[in-house]
Amino acid sequence: MNLEYSSSLNGASFLLFELKQVVKLKQQGLAKDEIRKKVKEENLFQFNNQGRINRALPSVMKRAEVIDETLASLLLEGSIETGRTLNLYAIMKTDLLFFEFMDEVIGEKLHNNDYLIEKKDINLFFSSKAEQSEKVASWSDINVEKLKRAYIQVLYEGGILRNRKSKELNKLIIDEPIKNYLTQIGDSRYVHAMGE
Repeated sequence: MNLEYSSSLNGASFLLFELKQVVKLKQQGLAKDEIRKKVKEENLFQFNNQGRINRALPSVMKRAEVIDETLASLLLEGSIETGRTLNLYAIMKTDLLFFEFMDEVIGEKLHNNDYLIEKKDINLFFSSKAEQSEKVASWSDINVEKLKRAYIQVLYEGGILRNRKSKELNKLIIDEPIKNYLTQIGDSRYVHAMGE
């Protein structure tokens, strides 16, 4: 998957419940089109408007793509922590900018036993990416502000941020089977980005 920087996290945030719905349908052997149709017709995401489904669905479908059989059973049968970890992994694997944020900011801090994330850390990350990428540089301030909020939301729901208002980071406890499996399939950099 060749990823470009994108701000799709604005419309998609964490969506763990939604990912599980799609992965279940995938396990039942449904094709992508059938999954999309079923999600929309039966409102499987339990959203109250169609627009929100349309915004979230492409990201959730992309994330489900990177969840293979082994990860799918862990996601559906594991604990809530397992679900969060695998969802974070799927977000990083399908969103290059968020992966770099996790890798360069969050992972870096956790590896250095620095458990505070400040507004300036996030601002610095985005301004350095804007210098490196015309695409990021072209985004409006409003878009970037929304994206920063989306990142905080994902960190919070992913269990990395203690609470929405705090600047305190938590070290995730990643189950050995997940750690080993991701390493085995060549994805240890995502484990590293989560602070392990």
